[in-house]
Amino acid sequence: MTDTFTCRIDRMAHGGAGIGHAPDGRVVFVTGAFPGDTVVARPTKVKKSFIKAELDDVTSPSPLRVAPACEAAAAGAGCCDFTALDPAKELDLKAEILVDQLRGGDIAKHDLAPHQGWRTRVRFGVDKQGRAGLRKRGSHELVTGLPCAQLPDELNDALLNHTYTPGSEVIAVIDSRGQRHIVESRKVGRGKRVEKIDKVLEGGTVHARADGHEFQFPATAFWQAHVAAPDAYTQLLREWLADYSGDVAWDLYGGVGLFVPALSESLGGAKVYSVDYSPAANAASDLDNVEFRQARVEKVADQLPAPTVVVLDPPRKGAGKDVIAATAGAHPEAVVHIGCDPATFARDIGLWAEHGYSVDKLAVFNAFPGTHHFETIALLQHS
Repeated sequence: MTDTFTCRIDRMAHGGAGIGHAPDGRVVFVTGAFPGDTVVARPTKVKKSFIKAELDDVTSPSPLRVAPACEAAAAGAGCCDFTALDPAKELDLKAEILVDQLRGGDIAKHDLAPHQGWRTRVRFGVDKQGRAGLRKRGSHELVTGLPCAQLPDELNDALLNHTYTPGSEVIAVIDSRGQRHIVESRKVGRGKRVEKIDKVLEGGTVHARADGHEFQFPATAFWQAHVAAPDAYTQLLREWLADYSGDVAWDLYGGVGLFVPALSESLGGAKVYSVDYSPAANAASDLDNVEFRQARVEKVADQLPAPTVVVLDPPRKGAGKDVIAATAGAHPEAVVHIGCDPATFARDIGLWAEHGYSVDKLAVFNAFPGTHHFETIALLQHS
């Protein structure tokens, strides 16, 4: 294999790489390439059946390609890996990725606005000079001094115009009242949630309003990143559950309880058991008919009263066989499964099928514009 080769990109893979074929016929995954591009690719991993490569040059751009909107990503930051993709085509492309993972199905598509300045919370790394930055894709190296298109002005200001404790992690949040919150914490492993606050630099308790309710929680607590996502998800939940009624519902991986009101009220005042391992899971709010359990879902899912409906919003790794088996064993009439990774979502849907549950409704949300990420929500019923 030569140092570089030319190939045409035919479709998009899960994870944000374009798929084409190398001159010798092997499948190639090119990071940064889009369907319709003809590119010069530089191999990074060569196997017998496939090649992984980085984009070296675009010799013939796809009609999907536009000028990059994010300065930080253009300089190598891993924030907006779809910054050169036409925003009007982004949701369709993500739906195609999901269909490929699920091997078919009808999907309702929801494009959340705005496409820029949409993020309500962000985590920065801090270099030895105290400058905040966004990490390069697959690297600990920071890109500093450049704004990100995902961030509103208040969070870009926190990125560009402030200094912090060298080596710390900074979490910056803008809440529903327009108040900015900035805290310092310590670096945690990939995929883990920051919980501990070492220093509050600005603000304090985050006030978020969604679905007609007020939520209060620390800046490190989980909340949906896109400013429009909480209302969009809860509205869909209410639509899908309008014909159900019951006394008990489960809210698994429930965070601060965003889905509790929609669950309880849709079922006619049902008691909701909301489970999350985070200490912020029982955050102050105006919620009724809820019992928070601070525990790992897999430890308690088989100990809760039998539900009519279950909502679960697991982390990127998905729910997995034990949680799904325990939940299915409680025989809910309906399950709303939320996933932010199409591969683990598809795996979990397969696990539900093993227990007799099939997809009745499916929706994809472009909840992370300018990136390869998206959110998928499915309503499952027992066959």
